[in-house]
Amino acid sequence: MKNILLVIALAVLTCCGTAQDKKDNVANADSATAKEQEKTQNETTMKALVTYFSASGVTRNAAKQVADIIGADLFEITPEQLYTDADLDWRDKTSRSTIEMNDKTSRPALKDGGKVPNLAQYDVVYVGFPIWWYTAPTIINTFIEANDFTGKTIVPFATSGGSNIKKACEDLQTAYPNYKFGQGKLLNSIDKADIEAWAAVVK
Repeated sequence: MKNILLVIALAVLTCCGTAQDKKDNVANADSATAKEQEKTQNETTMKALVTYFSASGVTRNAAKQVADIIGADLFEITPEQLYTDADLDWRDKTSRSTIEMNDKTSRPALKDGGKVPNLAQYDVVYVGFPIWWYTAPTIINTFIEANDFTGKTIVPFATSGGSNIKKACEDLQTAYPNYKFGQGKLLNSIDKADIEAWAAVVK
C-alpha cells in the first residue's frame, strides 16, 4: 500500500513539474515576443528630421519639400545675426561670408545655441545648406558641434549655383569622423520619386 501511495505521489509531482515547465516556457515566449514587439515599435516610431541653413531662401524651399515628401519634422538652423545681401557678397574680400569661409575655425553663433529640441527621438538627421566656397558654410560646423549626433545618421544635402556637394561631404566626414554620415545629395531641383529613393537608401 505504501509503495502504491509513493508511486501516486511521484506521478503527481512529475505532472506538476511538467505543467510548471510549460507555464515557464509560455511565459518566456511571451516575454521574448513582447520585447520583439517593443523593439519593432521603437524602430517604427523613430522619426527623421530635416534641418537646414538658408541665407537666401533657396535651401529653405528644398528642405521644406524634402520634409513634406518623406514625412519628416523640420528645424531651421538660424544664425544669431542674420546675413544681409552685403554679408553674402563673395566678391567682397571684407564681407562677412568671405571672412568666415577663409577662417576654418570660424563658428558663427546660432539662435538659442542651435540646439535641436528632443533630438533623441530622431535616428536620421538631414542637414541642408547652400554651397559656399565649394563646401558647407562654417555655421554648419557650429550646428553639428552644438548637438550630439551619436548613434544617428547625418545626411547632408545642398543647393548650389554651380558646385557639387562632394567636397562638402568629404570635409564634414573628415571634421567629424566619429559620426555616421549617409549619402549626400545636391538638390537644385526636387523630384518626388528621386527623393523617396534617396531617403530609402540613407535609412
